[in-house]
Amino acid sequence: MSPHWPDLSDAWSALAGTGSEAAAVGAELLARWAEPHRSYHTLDHLCAVLAAVDELAEEAHDTASVRYAAWFHDAVYQGEPGKDEEASARLAELLLPTCGLTAERAGEVARLVRVTAGHAPDPGDLDAEVLCDADLAILAAEPAEYAEYAAAVREEYAHVADSDFRSGRARVLGALLASPRLYHTPLALDRWEERAQANVSAEIAWLIGDGPAPTAQEPTAAGSPRD
Repeated sequence: MSPHWPDLSDAWSALAGTGSEAAAVGAELLARWAEPHRSYHTLDHLCAVLAAVDELAEEAHDTASVRYAAWFHDAVYQGEPGKDEEASARLAELLLPTCGLTAERAGEVARLVRVTAGHAPDPGDLDAEVLCDADLAILAAEPAEYAEYAAAVREEYAHVADSDFRSGRARVLGALLASPRLYHTPLALDRWEERAQANVSAEIAWLIGDGPAPTAQEPTAAGSPRD
């Protein structure tokens, strides 16, 4: 059993309850997050997103729905952006009613999952803002952790030629930087935006051949996702 599983099992039980149906859903989710083809979208990522949701919880309207969405947001992962989020949302719609959630509540969780496909929540959509910021908290990691993240993402796309990966990854990160800001909640903006902008800009420079590879450096002064 992964060392993450006992703590995550407890976290799921605290959220969904201890009934047999909820336990079965939790076990399925943990098994999905532990699939061997994952390098970044793993139990570590699930733990990190849940921790970031906790850090941003005061910004949310319905924290429980955000936590459910965090559990489901990459439950299906095949490296197909958009399709993975849609399949994960449909999984939430299928499984959450067995845990006692109403169809309306399950639908709201699924909606939040779908927003993570583009990380562009509508202004004032507080729960989607919290979830998207939590999902992208890794962008504001210390340099060594960011380098591990970038390497893990590359590993998940090992089947893609290096030139194609670099151009595709640069497009994705460039689209994020083209937004007025990476984060949406006041807390994330204050704590994470500066470092995330620096990390993403540095990775883009490396991807297009204008800078060094992401690597461990001395920590910067800005706060990290876990400060």
